This record gives sequence, structure tokens and C-alpha cells, in this order.
Amino acid sequence: MSTQTVAAPAETAVVAVAGNPNTGKSTLFNTLTGARQQVGNYPGITVERRLGACRIGEATVSFLDLPGAYSLAAASQDEQVVVDVLTGRLPGETRPRAVVCVVDATNLRRNLFLASQVAETGLAVVIALNMIDEAEARGIRIDVPKLAERLGVPVVPTVATRGKGLDELKAAVVRSLASPGRFPPVPWPDAVRDAAREISQAAGRELSPAEAHRLLFDLDPAAPAQDGLAAAQVRARQGLERAGLDPVSAEALLRYRHIEALLQGTVTQVDPRQAGRAYAVDRFLTHRFWGLLVFTVLMFVVFSSIYWIAQPIMEAVDSLFVLAAEKAGEALASRPMLQSLVAEGVIPGVGGVLIFLPQILILFFFIAVLEDTGYMARAAFLMDKVFSWTGLNGKSFVPMLSSFACAVPSILATRTIEDPKARLSTILVSPLMSCSARLPVYVLLIGAFIEPRYGALWAGAALFALHLLGLVVAIPIAFFINRFLLKLRSLPFILEMPPYRRPSVRGVLLRMYRSGSEFVVRAGTVIFAFSIVIWALTYFPRPASVEEEVRRSRAPAAEEKEIERAVKSAYLEQSLMGRFGKAVQPAFAPAGFDWKITVAVLAAFPAREVLVSTLGIIYAEEGAEDDPGLRASLSAARWPDGRPVYTPLVAVAVMVFFAFCLQCGSTVAVIARESSWKWAGFAFAYMTGLAWLGAVAVYQIGTAIAGKGGAA
Repeated sequence: MSTQTVAAPAETAVVAVAGNPNTGKSTLFNTLTGARQQVGNYPGITVERRLGACRIGEATVSFLDLPGAYSLAAASQDEQVVVDVLTGRLPGETRPRAVVCVVDATNLRRNLFLASQVAETGLAVVIALNMIDEAEARGIRIDVPKLAERLGVPVVPTVATRGKGLDELKAAVVRSLASPGRFPPVPWPDAVRDAAREISQAAGRELSPAEAHRLLFDLDPAAPAQDGLAAAQVRARQGLERAGLDPVSAEALLRYRHIEALLQGTVTQVDPRQAGRAYAVDRFLTHRFWGLLVFTVLMFVVFSSIYWIAQPIMEAVDSLFVLAAEKAGEALASRPMLQSLVAEGVIPGVGGVLIFLPQILILFFFIAVLEDTGYMARAAFLMDKVFSWTGLNGKSFVPMLSSFACAVPSILATRTIEDPKARLSTILVSPLMSCSARLPVYVLLIGAFIEPRYGALWAGAALFALHLLGLVVAIPIAFFINRFLLKLRSLPFILEMPPYRRPSVRGVLLRMYRSGSEFVVRAGTVIFAFSIVIWALTYFPRPASVEEEVRRSRAPAAEEKEIERAVKSAYLEQSLMGRFGKAVQPAFAPAGFDWKITVAVLAAFPAREVLVSTLGIIYAEEGAEDDPGLRASLSAARWPDGRPVYTPLVAVAVMVFFAFCLQCGSTVAVIARESSWKWAGFAFAYMTGLAWLGAVAVYQIGTAIAGKGGAA
């Protein structure tokens, strides 16, 4: 993920998009800006920021998608970013001129709590009354003109998933930039106003109502502490207590009372039976037994589908790359070194990774659909019962679910966990989930050694089991970390269940496009660079004496193709990569790895996908011309005594190693930034050790069961 700071053009107005989680805020942002988005981090903070341009008439507006927040009383790093951006306290970040507050039309009372706090920052406010179709389906009727009159700011009904109301919203934004409305302020009692005034005086400057109220009501305010301010806070809160107000609950009571008065007569419930139907579905999906059964079956269907749906496309793509390598080899026959670089380095390396793009797209299709429908929240609630004994709760499972796509955003998603120890524990176990970068490794080995022998059903089951493996192992590891290292106390779990929704076709396709683009860019940059390096290490040195020795050792009647294959194999074995692999291979021998597997595993530590490209380069160097395809080359690989190098047991050992090992430089770096290098080093060490033990256990136990030779 990019960490650059994205700045809007000076002549462009910046408008923030804020709202509670599960209100469709990011969907609305995506629909407004389309593909015209830039992703980076806020300066000095590993919190993702997205900025997208939108043309509205003659004006250009840059929309800034803020993290979801329930309140400006920052309880997590995400929410603190929202406060800092809206108050202009974040260095290097342009303060927005207006805020689009996205509110859930089915729960106006709670959503307007944040909107009323945002209004106190002094910024222009526009209310996007999102999911108005769901409110109507539930029998909720909202008098929008009356509500807009009460709130004093534009209120625009929208359906972000279908783009409904967006033109009206854009027009309201432009009008508010020119002539902002005024959200009716909370009628605070004299005691609150006096307390806020005392804090403002102690600060030595005129504070906005938002800043003064955060310092007054928040036990751990996001505003920076100043000399003399702490004593003023104590005195101000004592003043509230003397007036009969609890400083902890006063804001919520008074603000909600104000919101209820504003909503009086604007919202009516016509058909309350709709809510009962959703509750009945939730009872089934979150049931201790039936819910887990549905979750297991659903995950099995997802990962099985990833495998078998993409197979015809993969085979076609694989054939294209094999043909491309052959044509490149013929065209560059007069220049052996360049021929080897292109035909046996770049094309097998990068192409061997790109053929897995169909699986990546299918994986993100399912993830997007499950999230958009609201099922992921039910899964988190369900898994809270599984995780509770470890010291974690269902809130930790939300980022862990994200890890099935990529560990980097899942680690960033832990910022919503308030308890620092629970957050650190979640960070340390999230990389155990099998991310999309592991998928090419699984599919390659399952397709070569599981499917041909056991069929497509067992191949899909193997892919599902490998993804389930990380989750199963993460539970006892989380228990150990929480019990003995962090000494984490059990935490309560509170989760808002989002309403069931129909997935947005545009949103799903956009998610697939972004994920696929990131995968292709990664293959075109990181994998391309590593492919050249690995090719060089497998090509050099190349003394003529090696070929001469091979030719002298061959019988005079030997075919030229057989001699050329033997020459390639000899050059590979004495190359820099070959020597290194043979030196390290004894450490991996208990897992059944030969030196070539060892080389590929070690080369993949910066990025897991490199394993496939490394194997493609190694076996292109020695592969038979009449035996195309990496899977076929792996199946044909032999030990010096003629035994097959790869058996189903060895393939499982390799996949188990990859299921556990932290082979991702980006993930290690993000863990370090979110915690420290000490914990990043701990995660790398324990996962690498776990991977080695897992691979050795699989091979040794499997060999003992199957009998001598490990031909399982």
C-alpha cells in the first residue's frame, strides 16, 4: 500500500465524507468519485486515506473519505484521525471546507449524534440520508423537507449502491460551500457553558465548541494537553457534578434529548413487522450450532468455487504464456543470454504469477458480496463465542476475516480495537489467515498433485482446509499470547448488526478491479524485479567447462535434446542459486524438500508469490521441451535415485509451510509501524518456526503412516 501523502490541488475545495460504520459511507464515496481515487496514509500515521476528485458543473471538489466513527470522542486511532482532520490539527493535511455526513435512514437518532458534533467544528454540513430505500422497505417514513428545515442544513435522500440522489447531493455540496447552513446547536445548560468557558480560558485561546466539549466530556481527549489545562478540566468537571450532571454521561443525555426534539414529527414507523423478519434470520445465522454450520458450509463453497471455476481460464492463460516463451526463445535464438533471460526468466517468472489472477478476482468477488450483504458482521458475532476463551472477542475477528484477502489492511483495521493489548494480540495472529498471496502456491500444488490423483472435489476440500488451518491454529496461539505474554483480561463484545442489503454490482466490480490491479502491479514490479534477480542467480556463473564435461560423459549415441537438457541441469546445479540451495537444504530435508524447493522457499520470504516465479525459472532452466507447463515439470522432477521429488505428501508439507510462514515484507513493515520492530521480529520468528515445525510434522508423520519412501 502506498504511504505517500495525497494533496488536493490548491484551487480544489476539499469536502470530507464522515459517518458511522455500516452507513454506506465508503460506497457513497466510491460512487461519487469512481476510479478517480488516490490511496495513501495520513502524514506520519498508518491510517489509510482516500481522496477522490469529482467534477460538479464548473467546480472541482475533492472528497476525502474519513474512517468510520460513532463519535468525536476518539476511542481509537481511526476516530482520532477524524477529529484531527475536522479540527485542522493534523500536520500536512488541508482542513476540509465542508462535511458530507452520511447517516443511516433506518437509525436517524444515533447517526445524527455524530452529525451534531461535526457541526460544532464550524464546518458546513450536508446530510446524506442514505439507504432511504431500506427505511421505506422497513415501513419507516421520513418527511425530508421538514427534517431539513429542522436541522437547518441540506438533507438529501440517497441510495449509494444505485447512485440515487447523487446529483442532488453534489448540488447541495456546492451550495453549502458558497452559503453554509447552520445546524441548530444543543441548548447546553449554564453549567456546561460555564465549564467550557473555563477550559477555553485555560487554553489561552478561543476554542471552538467542538474542542471545548471534547476537553470537557472526554476522559482521554484527543486534543493535545497544555500546561494548566488539566487543572482547569478537573475544576470544570467538578462544576458539572455540583450542578447534578455526570461528566461521563452528560453529553450523550443532553445531545440525544436535543436530537429527539429535532426529529419529533419527522419520522413515522408504518410497518414494524419488517424488523421482526430480519431478527428471525439473525437468530438462525448467529445460532451456536446452525450458525457455525452455515459459516463452515459457506466458506467451503467459497474456496471450492475459487478453485474449480477459474481452472479453464487458468489453463488458457497458462497456454498463452507457454506459447509466448516458445516464440521468444525462437526469436532470440541467436542471442543465448537474452533468450534465457526472456524465455526462461521474465516470462515464466511473471507469467507464472499472473495466471492466478482469475482466482484473485473470484476471491474478492465473494469477499465483497459477503461484506455488502451484512453477513460478515454476523460471522464476527458468531466467532465471538469461539474466541472468547482466548481473551479476544468478535471484534478481533473482523480484521482477521480481512486477512483472507490481505494481511496489510487487516492489521490497519485493528485500529478500531480500543484495548491496546487486544489490538496487539490481533495484529500478531492476523497474518496466520491465508491471504490471497498464498493462493497461487496452493492452486499450483493442489492442481499438480491433489486433483490428478483424488479429483476436483478433494482439490476444493484441500483449498478450504488450508484456509481453515490458519484460523484453527490462530485460536490457541492467541490464547498463549494473551495468557502468558500480554496478560490480557477478557473483553466484552458490542457489535452493531448492519441491515441485510443487496450487494451493489458497481461496488463489487470496483472492488474486484482494484484488487486485481494491485495484484497485477505487484507482479509487474516486485515479481518482475525478483524474476530477473533469480534468473541471474540461476544463470551465472556459466563456464564452458561444465558443458564440455557433460558432453564427454554422455554416450556418443545420445540424442541432442537429452544432452541439452543435461547441460541445463548441470549449469543450474553449479549456479550461485544452486550452491546456496544445496548449502541450506539440510535444514529443510526433514520436511522432504530438495535444494530446488529450498531455494524457492527462501526466495519467497520478501513476497510469497515469488515462490511460483522462482519454480517457473528453475524448471524452465531444466524442463523438457516436450513437457510444457510448470505443473507438469514439477510432477516430472526426480531425485538422483529416480524417486519423484514431489509427492502429495511433500506438496502438503510445502503448503503447510506457506500457510504459517510470514513471507511478506509489507506485512512485517506494517506490524512494526503499528506496534514496534520488537513485535514485528517476534511475529516473523514465531511464524517461521511454526511453519518449519508444521512442514516437518506433516512429512514425518505422513511418511511414518504411509510406510518407507513417503509415497503418500
